Parts: sequence; C-alpha cells; structure tokens
Amino acid sequence: MTGAPPRGVARRSVLRGALAGGAALATGGLLGACGVRQDAPRIVTDDRWRQFAGATINLISENTAPTAAIAANLKPFTDLTGINVNIVTLELSALVQKVALDLAGGESQYHVIYADPYQVLAPYSKGLVDLRELAAQPGLPELTGWDDFIPTQLDAAGRFGDRDKIFAVPYDCPTMIWQYRADLFDKYGARMADDLGFDPTPGLDRTWDEYLRIARWFNDNADEVAYGTGHQAKQHDSLMCDFSNVLWSYGGDYFDNGTEVGLYGTTDPGPCRLGSDQAIAAAEFYQRLLSIADPSSKTWDWNGLAPALSSGRIAMCVNWHEYAAANEKAMPGRFGYAPLPRGPVRSANHYGGCGIGINGNTQPNERMAAWLFVLWATSTQTQLANLKSEAGGGTPTRQSVYDLPEVRAAEHRPSAMPNILAAPAVATAWQPENIGLRPKIPMWNECDTAVYTQLSKMLAGDSSPADTMRGAATKIDRITARGWAA
Repeated sequence: MTGAPPRGVARRSVLRGALAGGAALATGGLLGACGVRQDAPRIVTDDRWRQFAGATINLISENTAPTAAIAANLKPFTDLTGINVNIVTLELSALVQKVALDLAGGESQYHVIYADPYQVLAPYSKGLVDLRELAAQPGLPELTGWDDFIPTQLDAAGRFGDRDKIFAVPYDCPTMIWQYRADLFDKYGARMADDLGFDPTPGLDRTWDEYLRIARWFNDNADEVAYGTGHQAKQHDSLMCDFSNVLWSYGGDYFDNGTEVGLYGTTDPGPCRLGSDQAIAAAEFYQRLLSIADPSSKTWDWNGLAPALSSGRIAMCVNWHEYAAANEKAMPGRFGYAPLPRGPVRSANHYGGCGIGINGNTQPNERMAAWLFVLWATSTQTQLANLKSEAGGGTPTRQSVYDLPEVRAAEHRPSAMPNILAAPAVATAWQPENIGLRPKIPMWNECDTAVYTQLSKMLAGDSSPADTMRGAATKIDRITARGWAA
C-alpha cells in the first residue's frame, strides 16, 4: 500500500476525527510563519525523554493507517516528552512537492518526513539524516533493536545506496497477498478439486495458472458471486502493482539484480529488462487472466477492488493485506488470506511499505526532538496501540509485536485485531525469496507511468504483450539514460 508511486486515492485509512493531546492537524500549507529560525529549547534533566519539553515538531505524512492511529492519540507522547506535535496529511504527490521544496530550500518546516522509498527516499536521501548517528548519540533514549524490524522492510524502506546508512525507520508495511472467500472454498472445495484435478486451497502450492482456472470455475459454477476474481487494473499505479506480482513470479524484472535494486536502490540501474522472454510470458498470462476477471477490473484501483471482494461481488483477489480489517467488518469470518500463487520461478508478493525519516536541515535540538518522536512512533508499545486503535492502525513493522501472546492469539477468530488475521500470510510474503520489490530509483515515478500506460494499451487490445513490454522497456531506458542529480 504501498508506500509507492502516486496514488489517486490514498491506499490506506483516511484520518478521521479531531486529534487528541492538543495536536494540530493540517491538510496542506505551511505550519507557522516564516522568520528567523530558532532551535528547540533543551533543558537539563535526568529524564532523557524530557530534554526538549516545550518544543514543537511537525510531521508530514500521507494518509496512512499508522498516522491515523497516532494522530488520534498523541497524548502518551506529549505526556512522556513534553513535546507538541503538528501533523500534516497530504496525498502523496502533494507531500513529495512540499518535502522537495523544504529540503532544497534549506528549510525544516517539516521535521519528521514520511519517506516513500521511491518518491522521497530515492531522490532525496542526501537531504535526510542518517538515523544511526542519532541512535548512537549519548544522552538520548536507546533504540530498541534495529534487528527487531522485519529485515527486508528495514532495507527496502530505510536504505538507499550506502548500505551502512539508515535514512528511515519502517513505519507501515502494506503487502499484496491472496484474499479469498474461505466460506466458498470450504463449500465448493471438494467439487472444485474433482473438476479441476488439483487441490484448490490458496497458498504457495498453487500456481498462477491454477489461480486462473479457479477463477474461471467460480465464474461458471458459483451463484454467490458474479466473478471468480477481480483486479486493480485501472490505468494507474495500481496496474503496475498488480502486474508486477506476475512479472516477478515468471522470472522477469525491471532491471538486472532486481532484488538488490529493490532493497538498496541505485541511481544507475542499467538497461530495462522488460523486453525479456520471461517478462513477455508474464504479460501474455496477465492478459489471459484479465480476460476472465470481472470486467470492472479495468476501472478499479485498490480502493475499487477492495469493496468488490468485501461486498460479495468476487470470490478472490490480490490486494494489500491491510484491507483485511474492512473484509472482516463487512463479512465477519468469511475470508482467508494466503501468499500469492507461484509462477514458473517463484511466488512474489508486492511490498509497498514506507518509513519515517528526519529532515537533514533540522537544527541540533530539533533533530533530537524529532528522533524522540521517531523512536516512540515505531516502538513496540506504540505499534501495539496502533494495532488496537479504532482510528486506523495498520500492521506492525517490528517482529516483537507479532511475538506478543495477545497478538499471536489475534491471528485466530474471534480477533480484536482483524488485520492480524493476515499475519501468517504476510510473514511468508516478507521472506527474501517471496518478497516483491519494485526498483528503488529516483526516476521511478516516470518509469511507473510508462509501465501502466503500456499495460493499459495491452488490456484495451491496442498492443500485443510483446510490443507492450518492449515499448515499456524503450521508454524506461530513455528515462534512466538522463541520469539523476540530487
């Protein structure tokens, strides 16, 4: 759900209600008037959390589930530190514009930044603080374990180029998984197995070809749903996300060393590989899959697809795992969650998470006050509170949260934390061999547009799969050939 190229509508929960704890919420614009910059105050105290009591820091974020939960209950942080927090929430493209202006202008209007890996971290990492320096600074509270963060998430959301530096702490972790009507699979499972010649139970043992056959079976045999599957195939970033799962599973990729480029990033990814035989085979399959899917798929992004599943229109889909809560609210107990099917090479589950970082233009005390917020916002205790929040919540980025007995218990119904019902599926999806990572390059936004524009032509019948992939590769090569200078 990222995290990710531009979204027409936010993928995750929109902030609701007034903020607690005296925090202010803005939906755009600058916070406060411009003038002489003064550093935050620092007081002498034995309490490491209260050294900057009275300071004010500003967080700029996309409308995400963790931010919704934090914004609804900032009082614990203010009580702990004495620091006031203003939160600005924007659609991602608007956020990127404001962050770019702030960093380029030498300002620190926004102290804590929602650092989308592709539109903020990759192009502007030089303007962000290496958080290891703050973690090692004497006199500040200690970070409870870098190794507590899901390893693939720490790399993908936190690093760019230099593997020894960490510019963002994992903050959210939407991941694409197989979501399905478990009640219908239970009802028809034996009959499907007889008709199809294989066990239809969703999971890593299933192939994409079997997924298509299951979807077609529902089309022809189940009265409870109109279609077996639906997809987020609108001419939009969602189409790139949906197709990429198939691309990677077929052994295709956007560039050589795709896993390395996805984890650590680069400004020079080399030639685009979408013209490969594997990529073309993936496009051919994707075209066949969409031909039997709900026809409205070509008008849906993730926010259109989710209600199609939760309202009973389709039997299964591939979508961001954090829609589990909405599924369970709509039809309690009727859904199941599994890793995506495998292609000829592997299962690939698209990771869309983001981190939060600190503006490199901040002054010394501001920076340390911002670090206290980053520590608190990504702590085990706060992530657990977010998970329980009625205002949003998302799912944790720390392993220690998943290991808590009450969270493990919530993986089974009845669950007070419905997003955790998807935890076993996403834990498998986050394994290095199963995670799907788009290229972390500073020019990805343009490349993304080239991909979904070409794919839309193919789905409209205006281009063959081979011409689609080769055309996208040509466009991407032109984009990356211009290089990047931060």
